[in-house]
Amino acid sequence: MTEIEVVVAAELDAECEWLAVAGVLPAGLIARNREVAEAALRPWTPAFIHGDLQITHVFTEADEVTGIIDWSEAAQGDPLFDLAILTLGHEDRLADVLAGYGTGVDLDVIRAWWSLRSLTAIHWLVDHGFDPSAPGCEIDVLKARM
Repeated sequence: MTEIEVVVAAELDAECEWLAVAGVLPAGLIARNREVAEAALRPWTPAFIHGDLQITHVFTEADEVTGIIDWSEAAQGDPLFDLAILTLGHEDRLADVLAGYGTGVDLDVIRAWWSLRSLTAIHWLVDHGFDPSAPGCEIDVLKARM
């Protein structure tokens, strides 16, 4: 494992433990998504990524991207992470995004990033007054992996 994979795996383990101890999610749901998330912990070629490429950060006009905002989390990373965040909670749109992206995308890795991101975000969301169980949000994303 690379250094970054070790750091991400440690964060994932800590968040999964918190989810279980706090009783936020059933143990089976945590375990299944932890297993799915493993596929994201693999070697990848670093690329410059947005780091938080969600639909609210992309502006379009007449089917053309006209701008992308909030580059505060931009860094070297796995390009499939950006694709996963862009489609998080919108699995039905993944084929459309990939049609414009091109070939060579491992769908298991996209799904792994969905699980990893959801498992690691719930604690922060709860602590800051957001509801990860709202329709289409992180808990729904995790349930879809069952």
